[in-house]
Amino acid sequence: MIRISHLKLFLPFMFLSCLANTGQLVFAKGKENVRDACRVTRYPDLCIRSLAPFSNSVGRSPSKWAREAVSVTIGEVKNVQAYLAKLKKHGLIRGRNRVALSDCVESFADALDELHRSLSVLRRLSRSTFGTQMGDVNTWISAALSDEDTCLDGFQGKKERKTKLLRNRVLKVYYITSNALALVNKLATTGLGSISDP
Repeated sequence: MIRISHLKLFLPFMFLSCLANTGQLVFAKGKENVRDACRVTRYPDLCIRSLAPFSNSVGRSPSKWAREAVSVTIGEVKNVQAYLAKLKKHGLIRGRNRVALSDCVESFADALDELHRSLSVLRRLSRSTFGTQMGDVNTWISAALSDEDTCLDGFQGKKERKTKLLRNRVLKVYYITSNALALVNKLATTGLGSISDP
């Protein structure tokens, strides 16, 4: 009787222990997936941090990593765009940098448009037009990078607190966009075997 009661207590513990170990294995595999995907990027630590939430659902699919990277970039660009619009609206940047801020707001609007176009294409990849599609996406994300770079170059007095904060936020988005481009290029070189027609 004592042994049976011990067994009854032991079995649920074993079941929970197995579940925990399985969860840890899935989590470890997910971390490995995102690390592997981010190896091709120039800023792998930032890549891992920004894409870690998708580790388990994306697996090792280059097309899914490219989509998620562009999607995350769009979210980051929107956040910075809202921040720039707030600075402009409240006149928080003055002097020559006010003109640079207006240019920056326009540049980010262009970058967002280019990223949306890229994501739209990445969501409907086709074997028959794969090369053309990847060429278009590369062009658009490269243009978004150029827009962000233009924004960075426009500001003077780079040691001023507000200007420094602005530049740091734009620079982070630039790095994230660069990572997205690297993952798109990885998809392009991986080739048609990595996708299936919609």
